[in-house]
Parts: sequence; C-alpha cells; structure tokens
Amino acid sequence: MEKVAYDTAQSFSIAFSPNVVSVSKPPWSNSPHSGKLERLILQLGSGKGRFSEVTGIPRSIGCIGNNSFILRREPMSVERVKELIREFQIVGGRELWLTNYDSLDYLLSMAAYAVEIGVPEVYAVVLLDDVDRIRPVDGVRFIAELEYSPENVQRLEAHSWLHGALVMVKGSDLLDELGGLKTTFPGEIYLDVLYPGSARRLDFNVIEMRRVLNPTTEKYHDCLAGTLAITADGYALPCPLLRNNVVADAKEVGIKAILRKKRLKEFWRMTKDRIGACSTCPFRYICHDCRALEYQATGEIDGMEYCPILL
Repeated sequence: MEKVAYDTAQSFSIAFSPNVVSVSKPPWSNSPHSGKLERLILQLGSGKGRFSEVTGIPRSIGCIGNNSFILRREPMSVERVKELIREFQIVGGRELWLTNYDSLDYLLSMAAYAVEIGVPEVYAVVLLDDVDRIRPVDGVRFIAELEYSPENVQRLEAHSWLHGALVMVKGSDLLDELGGLKTTFPGEIYLDVLYPGSARRLDFNVIEMRRVLNPTTEKYHDCLAGTLAITADGYALPCPLLRNNVVADAKEVGIKAILRKKRLKEFWRMTKDRIGACSTCPFRYICHDCRALEYQATGEIDGMEYCPILL
C-alpha cells in the first residue's frame, strides 16, 4: 500500500513515530480511486473485539479492526470463503483485509491461501494479545490491534516483524500523551481514534482529524470507493460497519455479480456533493467523513453529527 501523500503525524504535531501513516481514517483514504474494486474486507467470524454491534463501535478505523458482531445465520463454509477470495483475485482486486476472526488457525489458513493464489496484498488483523501465538506466513502483512498505553507500545516493539499496528486512542490523548512519545517499532502505524457518542462530548480538533488530500474526492467517496465488505455469514456490504446496508448475498452470488449492483456503486460515488448539508461547503473536497460513524450516531446515512462546521 502506498504511503499517504502528506505527513499525517506532523499535521497533528505528533512525535509518536515517523511511521504514523494514518490518523482517524483508513490508510487508503488518501489514495486516488478509479471506480473499480480495490479491496475486499472479509470477516471470518463474529469477532471478539471490545466494541460490539449492540453497544456501538465508536472507531474511526473500526472497519479494519476486530469488533464484535451478531451473526444472523450460519457462517459461510470454508470452501465458499476460498471461492470468494479466488473471485476477488480473478477480477483484479489488490488488497484483501482479513478481520474479525474467531480462530487464529482459520485466519492463518485463509491468509496463506490468498497468498498462494496470488492476491497482491494480504492483510491479517490480530489482537496484540494473540501475536505470540502466530506463526508468521510469508507474504501476509500482519497488523496488531492494541489500545494505546505506554506498556502496550513496549509490547508492540518486541514484534518488529509485524507489518503494522492499529492503535486505538482517545482523541484527547493524541496531543496530551502521544505528543512526546517515541517508539522503535518499524512498521506502519494507523491511529484509530475513538469518537464519543455525541458531538457535545468531542474533546479534539475535528477539522484536523478529518482533513484529507485525495485527488478523486469530487467523483468518489474517499473511504467507501473501491471497497467491498463481506460478513462471516455472507452479507455483502459497502463497509463492515454499515450492517443494515446489504447490497447482495455472497452465499448466492459471486464477486462479479455483486460488483454489478447499482447500490454498491452509489456508495462508492457518495461524494459530499450528494450529501445535502455538505454540498455547498467550501471544505467538502478536503473533508474525510466516516459514514458509518455518522450512521451510528444519527441513524441516517447522510447524518451530520460530527460536522466541524455545524457544531
């Protein structure tokens, strides 16, 4: 995956690490989109993360984190998961993100299969507590998820073979605690900022958090574009956190058929010009927003709870 086009950490005056490549948004949000499938986020179970579908998932990069979801039917078979990975490779998909695992053995086997058949980039998200149980797999980019603390950062540094770290942090801690912290961890670091349930309890600079430099924001949503998520029980979604926005049933149809769904493409093209309150804002093309966070807070896909202008 290419690095972001500007120094994300420097924009927050954070000396945490020169390897911080993303703050409060997925690392692909600064990459140009072409209107084609770029990544598949494939969930391999209900997950065992701290945040759940029931209580809410207040995470800016919760889409690639290990959360906890409700499975509404039987999970897909191993054979079907392999078929979907194969179809993703055939249609030219590049990034496969394996998340929300229930079994490390299952995660490792699917990651190894994806590498074997030639998926260009295979990412596997694991909890920091489970890293010691992992057998590194050639070609798999492992990402450890952890909640920020000096102790957890020290634990992370003992695993220099990891590709990256997804670090959950409260917005208020970005400067207060991370401002002077250094680390020797050599991998990529994605800061996954926790949002309060209401904008009334925001305690960080939302404008800085949401700034994005993506040359295709006039045509495509900087985060949703090119993304397809499939749950462990086979529901195809535009984002793993938009659980009520099913675009197809992956138990019944394949990747090519899903990509023909008009509803999926509508999410990819959900620019600020298509969101009423954003359409006349002069900052609309440099403002990243997480539609899933807004949906959780307002129940509306075009919600504006965390808009820094309307606060």
